[in-house]
Amino acid sequence: MAKSTETITDANRTLMQQIFAGLAQGDGALLFESMTDDVRWRIIGTTNWSKTYEGKQAILRDMIGEVRAILAERIRLVPQRFIADGELVAVEARGDSVTKAGVPYRNEYCMVFRIVGDQIAEVTEYNDTQLIVTVFEDRATLKAGQ
Repeated sequence: MAKSTETITDANRTLMQQIFAGLAQGDGALLFESMTDDVRWRIIGTTNWSKTYEGKQAILRDMIGEVRAILAERIRLVPQRFIADGELVAVEARGDSVTKAGVPYRNEYCMVFRIVGDQIAEVTEYNDTQLIVTVFEDRATLKAGQ
């Protein structure tokens, strides 16, 4: 018997609430465990950080790895609101961390997750891209300094 849209919506909202309970403490383990191997993560905008990351390993290496190299501690993403409809869950969240240089990094996000079969297949992330540029500088500059 196929699941109803209401059941799928509730299950997906619950999954994201569990994931963000961990992220609020700086623990992303459940997030990464819940991703498909070929997940796509798109960060909107036109900055050097804005692009589509293809696959779990690329996300870990090219996005998360670079962020971890800049931040002194793991970012804590505190959810403010969950809006769910079928396979889509939108999460409004506030991030809090500090760079290794001591600069606060407090961004606001809206992430839209597409969940297929209890796994995250796609993420579209909306954030303050100017804050990312200001705090993280440009990727080429960061890589040149390594």
